[in-house]
Amino acid sequence: MHFDTRIDSLGDHMVTKSTLWTLSLIGIFILVMACINFINLSTSQAINRSKEIGVRKVLGGNRKNLFWQMMGETALLVLLSMLLAFALAWLCLPLVKHITMITEPLQLITSDTLLLAAVLFFSVTVLSGFYPALIVSGFKPMLALKNKVTSASVGGISLRRGLVISQFAISQVLIIGTVVAVTQMNAVQNADLGFNKEAVLVIASNTDSTVYAKQEALKQEWLKIPDVEAVTFSSDVPSSNNNWSTNFAFDHRDDEDFHVFLKYGDEDYFKTFGIDFLAGRGFSAADTMKEVVINQTLMQKLGHQDPQDVIGKDIRIGRNPWKTIVGVVRDFKTNTLREDTKPTLISTRRIFYFNASVKINSKNLASVREKIVAKWDEFNPQHATIVNFLDERINEFYQQENQLSLLYKAFAVIAIFVSCLGLYGLVSFMAVQRRREVGIRKVLGASVAHILYLFSKEFAILVLVAFLIAAPLAWFMMTNWLNNFVYRINMGAGIFAIAMFASVVVALITVGYKSFRAATVSPVKSIREA
Repeated sequence: MHFDTRIDSLGDHMVTKSTLWTLSLIGIFILVMACINFINLSTSQAINRSKEIGVRKVLGGNRKNLFWQMMGETALLVLLSMLLAFALAWLCLPLVKHITMITEPLQLITSDTLLLAAVLFFSVTVLSGFYPALIVSGFKPMLALKNKVTSASVGGISLRRGLVISQFAISQVLIIGTVVAVTQMNAVQNADLGFNKEAVLVIASNTDSTVYAKQEALKQEWLKIPDVEAVTFSSDVPSSNNNWSTNFAFDHRDDEDFHVFLKYGDEDYFKTFGIDFLAGRGFSAADTMKEVVINQTLMQKLGHQDPQDVIGKDIRIGRNPWKTIVGVVRDFKTNTLREDTKPTLISTRRIFYFNASVKINSKNLASVREKIVAKWDEFNPQHATIVNFLDERINEFYQQENQLSLLYKAFAVIAIFVSCLGLYGLVSFMAVQRRREVGIRKVLGASVAHILYLFSKEFAILVLVAFLIAAPLAWFMMTNWLNNFVYRINMGAGIFAIAMFASVVVALITVGYKSFRAATVSPVKSIREA
């Protein structure tokens, strides 16, 4: 039911499978990045444990025992981190409920979460611990005791470079996804909808004959409130989830081969929402359908480009009597920006006026809102209402996209942080391996700035290689996401440049600290300890 767009009874629980798959894959990617970090850091630290391994082997330890010792240490770390994760998850439950708009209580400890924890424990332990344990347990005793274990013995720098490239590729995909999602949602927020959505209070309620009978008197009372500019009763607001449609005929011809979409409102509908006319006028006050107004899209689908050409012509809804077109309005967004503007007809029909919309001209919206709602309660005390501003209603259309944009931001920050940890581990490893080289270069006159350049240049190249991998993948993923919108941004080079620049800056900051420490060590100490 959650995935069925025909069912709206679940309200804010509506979600798409693609969204859940996207979030799941991002979680897996970040977990893989953490495992890569552990491999990098464990193998880097293995050189410092070479003497310990050598002593254990001399005292009778074999490779199998050492392998399981290393795996046991990894398992203990994973277990402790999982206990910490459960504590953090418990603290974050209110935030999860807020982001996902879930009102039901959430249980942290369930059979499902415990099963997931067991699978994660086993997977992370094997992924992160197997390779370091295999490498460390394979040290030769004589080399280990003499502290002669080299980078080649623990997998070499090239492997670590590949792992760092993988990390930064993932983080750059998330950065690009974040920039695209934020830019698209900003474009949606600022899009020209073809009507005025600001400071319009919408009151929705069940209606009956008594409500209809009081509407005109209630409108006049609302108009007496200072700062109320206009009031209209209608079936729905200009942009809504309404998709009422029917067959129709134009200019006394047979039925057209497409449907027309219907909206009903009183004579102040266009004034209240600031909808512009291309030609003609609005319809006169009436309880039933007398005159009609059509939008620009319908006019063009009927084969006309000049709005004046359709003014005065007749149109028939279903098998109802012919009605005269008295106006053509400029296109406004009839539904969400995910959809094309529909061919739309607007007319009067009081029995479908389920909404009252009040245009307010005041900075003190809360005070005016209270007065408007109080008048409704005075006239219709037996009818409960849903009251919100039009711009808030429209924002609800994109709730899932906004949630996804927020999660992208959070995941991107986590991914960048994890990438920095991996990069720091690799720099630490290289600084240890190149101590003698750094010392010799300093003796021969190399400056601190030159040493920093040597380290930074290599990592900048790694980030650029990661970008070449990430860019096409991110383009493919975000193009599919943007295809959900008819009105969407273009993914220009600037978005990708932002991601690359951010990654390079973060990498250089991370590398710079450790490189500076390596570059400022006394050359005598570097050569002696190497």
